[in-house]
Amino acid sequence: VQLQASGGGLVQAGDSLRLSCVTSGLIFGSYYMGWFRQAPGLERELVATIWKADRIRYSDSAQGRFGISRDNAKNAVYLEMNNLKPEDTAVYYCAAAPRRSVVIVLPARPSDFNYWGQGTLVTVSS
Repeated sequence: VQLQASGGGLVQAGDSLRLSCVTSGLIFGSYYMGWFRQAPGLERELVATIWKADRIRYSDSAQGRFGISRDNAKNAVYLEMNNLKPEDTAVYYCAAAPRRSVVIVLPARPSDFNYWGQGTLVTVSS
């Protein structure tokens, strides 16, 4: 299984970025997909999780500024980030968690996710 994240970079406050994560080796449609981030010295934190377009969870910091989406035909998940702030600076990771039950329960903890991408660095300057 491989998850390949891309799209990070150096931007100014107020700018936008779109992160992409392409996966291989898993039955993509059977997995919750998520984006996490980790800033230096801090724990890895959830940004957003998606099952389908109508089943999405955002962190408080992402709500209203970020948008997560997925394309099952391309085995890919995306994170559209708008109005970026310096505090959004972090390494962003995509991750996959298997759906284990009939009931949809969007995972939120890093330990819920089995597979991880290598991370892509987002730096927001003030």
